[in-house]
Amino acid sequence: MEIKKFLYLNRRAPYGSGYAQESLDVVLIGAAFDQDISLLFLDDGVFQLKGGQDPADIDLKDFSPAYCALDMYDVEKLYVSGESLAARGLSGKDLLVKAEVLNDAQIRDLLDEHDVIFSF
Repeated sequence: MEIKKFLYLNRRAPYGSGYAQESLDVVLIGAAFDQDISLLFLDDGVFQLKGGQDPADIDLKDFSPAYCALDMYDVEKLYVSGESLAARGLSGKDLLVKAEVLNDAQIRDLLDEHDVIFSF
């Protein structure tokens, strides 16, 4: 079986829609099939990795700790847009997991390296 390189683009805030949770579910399914998985957080998607969230106030479950368990599924390639972080007043220190901060040129290269790209 040929191993494909999958890149999951996460562009939306963690709450207010099902996109972030659905992305995480699909990532875990791909990991179960031993695919080469990378995640890239852009735009409001960077908020998915922000530590200290408490969605209980809006009656939702906090699924962000699942990002801390991704390495148990051999999902270790996490990337985040430096420009998206800066535009939202965040830095790499605000993230609950270690993610490589990329500039726009590095993001373009990352996109070119992957066989399959999913956008959420």
